[in-house]
Amino acid sequence: MKRSAAREISIQLGFAVASSGQDPAEAVEAFFEPEHYAAMQAEDELYAEKPSKKDLTFITSSVAGVTEHRSELDELIGKYAQGWRTERISRSALAVMRQAMYEILYMPDIPDAASLDEAVELLKGYEDPDVVAFVNGVLGGFYRGEIEKTELPAAGEVPDA
Repeated sequence: MKRSAAREISIQLGFAVASSGQDPAEAVEAFFEPEHYAAMQAEDELYAEKPSKKDLTFITSSVAGVTEHRSELDELIGKYAQGWRTERISRSALAVMRQAMYEILYMPDIPDAASLDEAVELLKGYEDPDVVAFVNGVLGGFYRGEIEKTELPAAGEVPDA
């Protein structure tokens, strides 16, 4: 399974957990029960391949992490979605932004650019271009405001004075 498919499944599960209040571990376990997953495979090409152990670890930790840090992630979304309350943002856009921000903040083994690019590409399958552009702007603002400002100069570089 490609990481992008594992990410999309993680976002869908995160969306379901946020909507239902279900325990993340229980949601992941129920989703991957053989009978349920087989039914999903018959309905959607996304589920054609079963996740590897590595993919399942990524999905499980992402769903749990996004759930655990939801308040913090929503505060960041609110901060960079200037003029928008999170209640007005579509649930699919929120799920995608939460996942991307979580990966950037808490999964250092994933390149930031991959998290940002895949979030925007994935959202194109769920939302219209205006929403995709909005999310791209929010994620770009988040990255510039929270990540780039905290990175130290590389060896030999002189910081701007």
